[in-house]
Amino acid sequence: MTANDDVATLPFEKAMAELERIVSQLEQGNVSLDDSIAFYARGEALKARCEDLLRQAEARIEKITLGADGKPSGTEPLDPT
Repeated sequence: MTANDDVATLPFEKAMAELERIVSQLEQGNVSLDDSIAFYARGEALKARCEDLLRQAEARIEKITLGADGKPSGTEPLDPT
């Protein structure tokens, strides 16, 4: 188990907030080299989590079906198999 294992379960908002905190700390420049490396690795994991959640949300939005009047009428499964 690594220090980034919990990232896979974070909701988007928490992952993004933590990523913003990491970026802020790194931009301030008063973090040791070892901590900077650890922050960078954590930031990469958080970035990947946020991108994955955004792709999933985008796929759900794209699957919303429209009725004849142009209004949403339902949804289709993400993976119609």
